[in-house]
Parts: sequence; C-alpha cells; structure tokens
Amino acid sequence: MSPSTSPRFFTEREVARHCTKESCWVLLGTRVYDVTAFLRMHPGGEALILRRSGKDVSQEMEGPPHRHSENARRWMEQYYIGELDRDSGSDEAQSLREKRTAGKMAEKMTEGKVKEEDRNSQYNPRSSVDLDKDLVDWRKPLLWQVGHLREKYDEWVHQPVNRPIRLFGNPFLEASSKTSWYWVPVVWLPIVFYLSWYCYTSLAKGTTSLPLTSDVYILIHKYTFPLLFLMGWFLWSFIEYCIHRFVFHMKMPAHNYYLITLHFLLHGQHHKSPFDGSRLVFPPVVASLVVGSFYVMLSSLLPEIVGISIFVGALWGYVAYDMSHYYLHFGSPKRGSYMYSLKAYHIRHHFEHQRAGFGVSSMLWDFPFNTVIPDEKF
Repeated sequence: MSPSTSPRFFTEREVARHCTKESCWVLLGTRVYDVTAFLRMHPGGEALILRRSGKDVSQEMEGPPHRHSENARRWMEQYYIGELDRDSGSDEAQSLREKRTAGKMAEKMTEGKVKEEDRNSQYNPRSSVDLDKDLVDWRKPLLWQVGHLREKYDEWVHQPVNRPIRLFGNPFLEASSKTSWYWVPVVWLPIVFYLSWYCYTSLAKGTTSLPLTSDVYILIHKYTFPLLFLMGWFLWSFIEYCIHRFVFHMKMPAHNYYLITLHFLLHGQHHKSPFDGSRLVFPPVVASLVVGSFYVMLSSLLPEIVGISIFVGALWGYVAYDMSHYYLHFGSPKRGSYMYSLKAYHIRHHFEHQRAGFGVSSMLWDFPFNTVIPDEKF
C-alpha cells in the first residue's frame, strides 16, 4: 500500500473468508496482511500459514518455535493492506468506508501527492522499500550507487526487500547479468554426462596408473570412477563453503568504492533481494571461469583421467548446489524432510545470521568451522 493511501478497514468476517491458496490473509494485532504471494516462499511451508489464515499470528511471530527477526517483520509490511474494524461488521459500513477512501485518494491525485513515476513504475507497488527515503535511488541502476554508501553499505545490504534488482543501465549488460534456473542443467549436465562416459571408458582400458614413487605405480581400475566422482563432489562442498564465507561474505572496507561495488555484483544483490528469481543461479559465462580454472588445476596436478574424474564429480556438485539454492528460495519441501530443514536454515542465514550458516547444499562444513546457526532460545 502506498504511503499516501488511506488504510482500508475490514471486518473480522471478511478477513476470515480469505483462507485459501488463492487468497490468504492474516492479522497482526489489528493490521491486515494479504500474504498470498508469500505462501511458496515461506520457509516453514505454505501449510503453516494456511492453517492460521484469517487469524491473528502475533503469537507465532514471537515464538516458540521461531521468533521472527526484525528483517522478517520489515519484510511482512509489504503485504499490509489495511486495518481490522472491530466496531462494525456490516457490509454496508464497509462499502461506505471504501467510497470514502476512494474519494480521499482521488483528491490526493488531483493535488499531485501521488507521484506519476511511482504509478508507472515497472516494479511491484507492494514493496518494503520507501523510494523516497531509501539510501539509493531504485529508479536507477544500483551497481554504481552502492559504493557511495560506505559504512552504511553492510547494514543496508542485509535488510532484504522484495524488489527486482537492476544493476546496469545498458540493456545488453542487464540481460547478461540475469539467468533463468533451467540454463544451469541445460549447459552443464551434458558436459557432466559426456565426461563421465569418457572417464569410465578410458579407465576401462586399464592403462591409467597413479605413480607413488619413480618405480611404483597403482593401476586405476574402472570401478574406482564412482569413488573419484564422489571425491570431486565432496571437494566441491568444501569449495562452496569457502567461496560463500570468505569471498561472498568478506567484510568490505567502508572507504573502498570498488570493493563494495564488486561485492554487490557477486553476492550483495542476492542478499538485498533474495527472491529475485532471475539472480539466484550463476550465469554460465561467469561460472565457466571458475569451472575452467578448477579443470586446469586438477588436470595439471593429477594424471589426466584421474583429474577429470574428480573434476566431473565437482561439476556435478556445482549443478546440485545451484539447483538446490534455487529450490531453497522457491520450493516447498515436505515438512520434516532434509530439504525442509535446509530451507529454514538458509532463510535464517538471509534474515538473521548473515555471518553464519554458509553451507547451502549442505550444512557439513559449518560444523568443523564453528559457523552453525545457533538454535533459538526462549
């Protein structure tokens, strides 16, 4: 709801009628929220919200089992649609109230208080961003602005909003910075399948060996390929953790415009707008630089087929990571499943614990490096 719009009033009976996937409303005290668009994003699953639709969720927001963060409360405000009127439940009163509100809105438009650019904006008008009070101008490309935030950048970037990010003014560069999720399997899975076949058939020839000393060699049998593949997958999980923790969440020096800009390009944009579906997976061109470097490193350190066998396992790990990451933001895993707990874990990383919970496709490496998101205490 635009700040210049007078709040609508709803009766308890009217709120209670909105209890389906197609229209789901909840109350927070006397404030009414239409959370239909949030159902599939909710880390606890849409069923949890639907069971409480038409009701006050104040107690659930406070917990247990989960106390919602300030970021989560700020996020919820974008779904605010009006106030609960406990004094009058008649439809006639509601109709009169709506007419009164429409009249006030018309007067404000006539006076010029509703800005033309906001009404014609390409963005969703339901936004947790106040365009006139935010530290950046969302009507312009953000990439060249964030570096000027200096010491305010870290706090700003970790206050998530539900708006699409525009990085560049140039249409070609902007289009190149976005990727639909399906391009990851389309580009990389054929390479995974081909290299897996190539490595297995090459090892089957019985000519691949691993030197231990100048005189001692170990023959690498074709049945060792699954083990090498799993080694590569395991290696990727460690690389994933290190990149996420030490590169994507590096503390940027407040005085360095260029490092802040680079951080926003690599990962800050995702934390600012975690549900921008076009920016949840890596563009193949960018990913190919990392993939290519990893391939060169392994093939130069190990016998060719051994190195490629480990590489293809790591490449599969990367595909699984990117697909898992997309699913953790937009999927609805079954309650009690591993992916359900992983989704809740990752969303807590976004909204509460940005300095912990760096595992995405797995929590494995958070344990030895002591970055596990702590359990909540009440």
